[in-house]
Amino acid sequence: MATEITSGAVVYRRTATGIEYLLLQSQNPGHFWGFPKGHVEVGEDLVTAATREIREETSLHLIIDPSFQVTTSYDLPNGNLKEMTLYTAPVPTNSELNLQTEEIANAGWFNYQAARQRLTYDNLKSLLDQVNQHLVELGK
Repeated sequence: MATEITSGAVVYRRTATGIEYLLLQSQNPGHFWGFPKGHVEVGEDLVTAATREIREETSLHLIIDPSFQVTTSYDLPNGNLKEMTLYTAPVPTNSELNLQTEEIANAGWFNYQAARQRLTYDNLKSLLDQVNQHLVELGK
């Protein structure tokens, strides 16, 4: 069994109505909703991979906040283990998305409750819960 390492970020923006989270819908079968992330390439650290993946999938040039991270792992259908690390990455409210259409079917900005409902997998909902709590505490 091999371990696949992925890295990404919970991309967010603060608006007059609160925090909004960027979710991406995959082109993969099932068209699941999740966060910008992807495989760590040889020679990359997790932060570099997260930065690259966000840029490739959304065209956003963001600075990852490495002071907060959440990690989860789960079994894949092929028998491998996937280990995913997510950081946070703030984005200016006037940033424009240009999606990588080969991998991303759709994208949207959602408040916490709507994002939690839109996320396809429970482990991602749990990660969002942790990130949201962290960001709310930072904003106090």
